[in-house]
Amino acid sequence: MQVYPMIACRSCPLDRKNASAISLPQRQVRDKVSFCNSNLGNIMLIRRKSIEAQANTKAGPGTDKAKAGVTRKPRFAPVTLSEQDGIRYLHFGTEWVQGAMRIRKPDWIELEYAQQMMSWMLFNKAPENIVQLGLGTGALTKFGYRQFPKARVTAVELNPSVIAICHSMFKLPPEDDRLSILEMDANDFIHDDRRAGAIDVLQVDLYDATARGPVLDTPEFYVACRDSLSEHGIMTVNLFGDHPSYAKNLKAMRYAFDQVISLPEVHDGNIVALAFKHKIQPDFPALYERAAEITAATKLPAKSWVNGIKSNF
Repeated sequence: MQVYPMIACRSCPLDRKNASAISLPQRQVRDKVSFCNSNLGNIMLIRRKSIEAQANTKAGPGTDKAKAGVTRKPRFAPVTLSEQDGIRYLHFGTEWVQGAMRIRKPDWIELEYAQQMMSWMLFNKAPENIVQLGLGTGALTKFGYRQFPKARVTAVELNPSVIAICHSMFKLPPEDDRLSILEMDANDFIHDDRRAGAIDVLQVDLYDATARGPVLDTPEFYVACRDSLSEHGIMTVNLFGDHPSYAKNLKAMRYAFDQVISLPEVHDGNIVALAFKHKIQPDFPALYERAAEITAATKLPAKSWVNGIKSNF
């Protein structure tokens, strides 16, 4: 995900004594990745904002008019890592957690907000095409790839260092005929006409080191997301509830989608929204039954997702 959804896990501070920086085995990654300082203080669990919207197109002083507007190579914050209590964390040079992986369970979705991003499973048992905008630690990408063996899974990530560190330190599997990791701008990806009507599940988690809300948050972006979905496609988005960007994103999503549902806040800030291309009238007994199936198969707390959806009605 280009960094995991943002939150400040006020409830999940890294212990200064026990948190540690970790070494990186690959030289090519070492050149681009620095170590996370153990003096992290209180960590806000997940807020991520994407670099996509900041692709440096401004011309500097004295620049020739002919060169003005030429797109420069995006500048990325340093990719840093820390570990505590058997969990490896991804940072972008700050205390903000961009994603996490339990080292002994690399395919498990560790963070609660990321688990909620899978709530689309209540409505689609067998997606054929799953797309993740923003790679983060690859938690959602890995889970979709392992859990749905007949689905094609694509992750879009702008920062090449994030992709490299996911492969070397977060157990992201190599690409094959079902798994694609694209190094590109999520906005360019979603506006490509080839995506129209092709995506069954779209998971959007676009934050950067500053964690001020999703970078791609306009009505035009969300219209493109809607148009990329198949007839019964669903989008899940990681938002930051106690920030002005929350209302802005909800308004933009409601402009584009027939129905938007918000799940309860977790991590003292993260709110996952589900967006439906067409309005639904939930059959709650059936959803609770489906939730039980999901929990039995994956151990994810799906009943709480149904409770959260029910609170919207």
